[in-house]
Amino acid sequence: MRLKIVTPRKILMDREVSRIVAEGPDGAFGMLPNHIDFVSQLVPGILTYETTDGTECYAGIRAGTLVKCAEEVLVSTSNAILGHDLESLQDRVQEVFRDLDENERAARSALARLEAQMVRRFLDLEQYA
Repeated sequence: MRLKIVTPRKILMDREVSRIVAEGPDGAFGMLPNHIDFVSQLVPGILTYETTDGTECYAGIRAGTLVKCAEEVLVSTSNAILGHDLESLQDRVQEVFRDLDENERAARSALARLEAQMVRRFLDLEQYA
């Protein structure tokens, strides 16, 4: 199978693999080369894949979609981190994703303040009309 992991910014990985284990909303599932075509949402977690030489590798996935069509498996995600050591990958994933979550929270908070200011301005305009 050919596994591609893509983010909005780049193709993070594109290589031949012999096995994939991922986690969807209904639990973990595995795929081998002759697996039926398949589509699934992915929950945040670790995607495991085995290269054709037998090396087990990992990708920390923020969340996303997996599509298997013929021999190609495409994983589309907002963010992913690749690694060969599960323990160090988990530490990196938690650190990077925690920072992203904090940035998103700050952005949502700023947007909410802007929306509240805009509503106040409209209410002020109504008073003068």
